[in-house]
Amino acid sequence: LVTMSYPEAYDMKFKKWSLSTLPFIPETFKYEVIPGVSKQFKIVSNLLNRSDVDTIYVCTDSGREGEYIYRLVEQMAGVKGKDRRRVWIDSQTEEEILRGIHEAKDLSEYDNLSESAYLRAKEDYLMGINFSRLLTLKYGNTLAGFLNQKYTVISVGRVMTCVLGMVVRREREIREFVKTPFYRVLNSMEFEGLTIEGEWRAVPGSKYFGTPKLYKENGFKNREDAEQLCKTLTYDPLQVIIQKVERKKERKNPPLLFNLAELQNTCSKLFKISPDETLKIVQELYERKLVTYPRTDARVLSTAVAKEIYKNIGGLQNYSLIAPYAAKIMEQKAYAGIAKSRYVNDKQITDHYAIIPTGQGLNALGNLSVTSQRVYEVIVRRFLCIFYPPAEYLKIGVTAKRDTETFFANFKILVKQGYLELATASFAKKNMSTNASVSKKSENSMETVTFDENLITSIQNLKKGMALPVEEFFIKEGETSPPKRYNSGSIILAMENAGQLIEEEELRAQIKGSGIGTSATRAEILSKLVKIKYLKLNKKTQIITPELLGEMVYDVVDGSIRSLLNPELTASWELGLTQVAEGQITEEQYMAKLNGFITRRV
Repeated sequence: LVTMSYPEAYDMKFKKWSLSTLPFIPETFKYEVIPGVSKQFKIVSNLLNRSDVDTIYVCTDSGREGEYIYRLVEQMAGVKGKDRRRVWIDSQTEEEILRGIHEAKDLSEYDNLSESAYLRAKEDYLMGINFSRLLTLKYGNTLAGFLNQKYTVISVGRVMTCVLGMVVRREREIREFVKTPFYRVLNSMEFEGLTIEGEWRAVPGSKYFGTPKLYKENGFKNREDAEQLCKTLTYDPLQVIIQKVERKKERKNPPLLFNLAELQNTCSKLFKISPDETLKIVQELYERKLVTYPRTDARVLSTAVAKEIYKNIGGLQNYSLIAPYAAKIMEQKAYAGIAKSRYVNDKQITDHYAIIPTGQGLNALGNLSVTSQRVYEVIVRRFLCIFYPPAEYLKIGVTAKRDTETFFANFKILVKQGYLELATASFAKKNMSTNASVSKKSENSMETVTFDENLITSIQNLKKGMALPVEEFFIKEGETSPPKRYNSGSIILAMENAGQLIEEEELRAQIKGSGIGTSATRAEILSKLVKIKYLKLNKKTQIITPELLGEMVYDVVDGSIRSLLNPELTASWELGLTQVAEGQITEEQYMAKLNGFITRRV
C-alpha cells in the first residue's frame, strides 16, 4: 500500500539524472501511498482510526518485511493512541492462530525488528538510486553504443549485483577451462559369479610411483603408457592375489528438514521449476493450512514444537500416499526421543522453524495442481524420514596385487533401508531401494553397488591370499570437467551460503544465518535479474547464464565500485541489520556507516 518516494518528490531538480545532484542522501525519508491502491489504503486507514476500535492486532507476515508493511501503513494512516498487539505464528492452523492471538505481545517489543526493516529499505534505496544513476551517467552511453541502443540504464543493487557477479565469474571460469584427458587402468575380477571392478593406482612399490607420466595417482596422461601397463600385466595365469579385505559398517542419517532455500533447490532439480514458482506453491500450501511458514532459514524444529509433533504425524495418517509410514511411527512412538536429536535445536532458529506438514488441511489437496501436490509429498517425506532409523551399509574395500601393481575395489552393500524406505517420492522415475542399482562416482571412482541378501554372504567369503581370476585389464578414458553452471536451485543455495566465498569467520557465521538477501527475497532478486536481461534462465533445464548486457554491467562495476560484487560486503550489511534487530547497534550508527559508504563511493 505504501512505498518510498522517488527523488523528485523531494525536489523537482532531482528528476533529471545529473552528476551534480549525487550523492542523493535525504535527511528524512519521504513515503507515499501507491496510487493504484489508494482506495484500499483509505479503507484500511479508516478502520485503523475508528474511534470505537481500541486494539489493533497486527497479523502481517511473521518476519522483518511483514513488520515493515504494517509499520508503513500505520505511519501513513497516522494511527495514534491505540493498543497494538503483534500476532506471530508459524502456521495457519486454527490452534496456532488462536495461540498467536492469545499470546500476542505489545507491538513495541518488535521495534528493533522494525528499525532494521526500515534500514534495509533505505539501504537498498540509497545504493540503488545513487549507484544506478552514477554508473549510467558515466558508462551508459558507452554500453548503448556497443549494443546499438538509444540509451542503456545500468541497474545495480546491494544484493542483485553480488548475484550477477557470482554467475559471471562462474561462466568465465568455464570458458577459460581447458579439459585434460586422462587414462585409467581397470580390471574385472571374477568371484562366485560376481564381477568386481578394480582400479589401478600408483602406490609405493609400483613402477610408476611418483613418475611424471601420471595424472593424479589413478591415471596416465598418455594413452600409450596405460596400454603399456595393460600389456605387462597380461600373461598367464590371468589373476590377482588379494592383499586385504576391509569391511566397515556405515550409517547414513536422514537429512535435516527443509528450509526455503533447500526446498527451492530440490524443486528446481525434481520439477525444473524456478525458486519463484516454488515459493508461490509453498505459500499456497501454507495458506491452505497444509504446511508451516515457508520463508524460513532454519532446518530444525524448536523444542516447543517437538513436544507436540505427534499431532502433525497423527494427522498424516489420513494422507493415503504415506499413511502406513505415519501409522508405524505413531504405533512405535518413534517421535519420543526427537527432542534430543540433531533435528531439534532452538539456537539454530531465528524467526521460524523448518517447513513441515501440519497434518491438517488434507481436503484441500485434491484441488491443487499436480506439481503442488508433489511438492507437498516431498515435504511430508522429508519430515517423516527423521522419525526413521538411519540407513545401514556394509562398506567393502578390496586390495589386490599383480606383480608390483595394486588394484583397489570399493563398494557398498545396503544392509538396512532405514529411512530410505520412505525417502523416494511416489512419482520418482527410479526407486532408491531397488536391489541391484549401480551408481558411479566422479573421477576417483568409488563404486556404490546395492546388492541383494545372497551376495552379502558370498562377499563374506573373500579372504586375504585368495587368487581371483581376471577377465581382462582395460583402459577407461576420462577428462577433467569444468565447474558446473548454477541452476535456479543451486544459485539460491549459493546465496544462502555465500559463506563459502568468505574468509572471515564472524561474517561467515552471520551470512550462514541470512546469506545474501533473505529467504523471502532471493527468488525475487533472481527473477529481476532475468527480467532486466542481465541473466538468462533456461526454462527447461533451469540453468543460469549471463546475458551480454549482464557481463558488460559486471565489467563496469568491477572497474568502478568493485566491492558491490563482493559477498563480504553484502554479508557485512546483513550483519549490521541483524545487530540492529538484536539491539546491539543503533539505527544512527548504521545510517552513519551507510551514508559514509555511499558518499565515498560516489
